[in-house]
Amino acid sequence: MNQQRLKIFNGKIITPDKIFDGGSVLITGGTITAVSETDIEFEGAIEINANGKYVSPGFIDIHVHGGGGHDFMDGTETAFLKIAETHARYGTTSMLPTTLSASKEEILQTLAVYEDANRNNINGAQFLGMHLEGPYLSMNQRGAQDPKYIRDPDPGEYKEILANSSSIKRWSAAPELKGALEFARYIKSKGVLPALAHTDAIYEEAAEAFENGYTLATHFYSAMSGVTRRNAYRYAGVVEAAYLIDEMDVEIIADGIHLPAPLLKLVYKIKGVDRTALITDAMRAAGMPEGESILGSLHNGLKVIVEDGIAKLPDRSSFAGSVATADRLVRSMINMAGIPLIDAVKMITATPARILNVLDKKGTLVKDKDADIVIFDDNINIEMNMVKGRIIMNRALEQ
Repeated sequence: MNQQRLKIFNGKIITPDKIFDGGSVLITGGTITAVSETDIEFEGAIEINANGKYVSPGFIDIHVHGGGGHDFMDGTETAFLKIAETHARYGTTSMLPTTLSASKEEILQTLAVYEDANRNNINGAQFLGMHLEGPYLSMNQRGAQDPKYIRDPDPGEYKEILANSSSIKRWSAAPELKGALEFARYIKSKGVLPALAHTDAIYEEAAEAFENGYTLATHFYSAMSGVTRRNAYRYAGVVEAAYLIDEMDVEIIADGIHLPAPLLKLVYKIKGVDRTALITDAMRAAGMPEGESILGSLHNGLKVIVEDGIAKLPDRSSFAGSVATADRLVRSMINMAGIPLIDAVKMITATPARILNVLDKKGTLVKDKDADIVIFDDNINIEMNMVKGRIIMNRALEQ
């Protein structure tokens, strides 16, 4: 058993309710054993000098497709591990690998690969389970999802998928589809979080969906209905439903492009830090140079072009996933939305941990929680990343 003792000192420590300067975090094995406002002695510990930088809970990305030139739909263990290592360089300590709409066989294959990759993932951000995005989506709101795979919920199919894997933690679907409420009730009974996504629902449908388990809005505003008119009458959409239903959580791609500054400010003002999670929704080009890339699997994915800090369909008619990394999300919320650092950090630590029901172990620097810790400077440049007490990235040693 790993009982290595570590002490992080001389940093600005970000706790759930305040940031204090000059304290210390003590770690034994993979667990935080003390968080102090003073520099306390810890005999026999390896000491890590934060050099006045921020000491933060690790970033939790609950919606990510790829990075470093790889996608989870590539169907290889190498892809899973390289994505985890890529995002660890930018402050992510845990993540939900996410699929795209695909055939049942491809989804089952991806889930099988996850099991092997999860066992062997020692150098990257930790996997917290799988997130299936699709294939039960609105054709009208498909965005960059491949239309040939989009379909209505099929009980035989989704029950088989769930029977084959205990690693699915979240499943995103359009709640207005035929059978989508029954689908939500079933997956929730199996411990899977239903999320609304790629949806053309009106308010009344979204409210009913919430009552049936759809408590999270996937990449809020993106591929999602707002106010529409039908025969001169106006109808509120999913965006308005998420604002009006206080208990509904939202996640936002806070890369500064998917949502401009006024919308970032609006989400923060109405939903607040406790109901808003920051996500990358990153595809394989995250952490890579701009240019041509592929969204989804290398075998049958969609060609895209990466320019201006975002992936687009080749005709530039739609965004095709982000190339954001977690540090960029925090930076955007601070610099573009003008929110305090402590709030931006909470939106990518404690809030996603609570949404995934892992707040008892992750999301805050508190005694007895996992030692998932990042150190970063005033510009959110990541200096060190630690997962369960193991340093998986240290910028100082790379120079």
